[in-house]
Amino acid sequence: MKLEVKDIRKSFGEKEVLHGISFQVESGKALGLLGRNGAGKTTTIRILMDVFHANSGSILLNGEKFIPSEHRIGYLPEERGLYPKRLIIDQMIYLARLRGMNGAGAKQNAKKWLERLEVAEYEKRKLETLSKGNQQKVQLASTLVHDPDIVILDEPFSGLDPVNSQILKDVVNELIADGRLVIFSSHQMSYVEEFCDNIAIINQGEVVLEGELREIKREYGRNRLMLSAENLDQDELEERLRSNFAGLVQISGRKKEFLILELAGTTRRQQVMERLASSDIEVERFGSYAPSLNDIFVAKVGEES
Repeated sequence: MKLEVKDIRKSFGEKEVLHGISFQVESGKALGLLGRNGAGKTTTIRILMDVFHANSGSILLNGEKFIPSEHRIGYLPEERGLYPKRLIIDQMIYLARLRGMNGAGAKQNAKKWLERLEVAEYEKRKLETLSKGNQQKVQLASTLVHDPDIVILDEPFSGLDPVNSQILKDVVNELIADGRLVIFSSHQMSYVEEFCDNIAIINQGEVVLEGELREIKREYGRNRLMLSAENLDQDELEERLRSNFAGLVQISGRKKEFLILELAGTTRRQQVMERLASSDIEVERFGSYAPSLNDIFVAKVGEES
């Protein structure tokens, strides 16, 4: 499957909040939908879910108009929506039947997903009696109970400890490998990097960066190097570079372990290596700089508030 969002615009009253959102996602690949709070991610997702209607633009699935009611969609919202005082198994069966399953199939799938997420022992418990992490796993089980082809996960790792996070990672990887169409929204960039082949960053209602994550990282790392020294701390190394490497490199940032350098003008990496070799800098680490998704996100939209 291939889902294409094309030039979506949405207004509330006189205020336009989405200014032509476009991106695409394919089965077997996850899309990371990113943005600061209030950027327009949730509104975009609600349009996909047919909760809101766009003022203009189109959404296509395999080249045809996308009609959400005709497809199995699993949506895990950031704001959870299960009933805290109802038995877990009962409400999962109820939700599965709302999504078109018969009673026997709904019960079988509910038990299957509770087992897969290691919360089967709580099926006769009320949701409010569970820990936050186990409630989150039940929420995901409810999202997947009807075996959706399209899965939208908004902050799915919220409240999970490392052990439970690994269980959820395994499930997400299985969904992707199984050819599901997965849209993944999170402020935890490490998870997005782990799962997503493609990203779309929304800022103030516009897509400011979209494409294959690997290519985006390569482009952002172009002409950048990392350097640390055994005999100099970062302040001393920075001073040495400014004095002896002027015209070759510029210092563009710092990490805990190294400085980030940017090649100046037509400078080649080999020239920097030769200058280092003839200097008194005892090189500890030197090589191409691969920016993290967090670096790219901050460069495009600024620090999180």
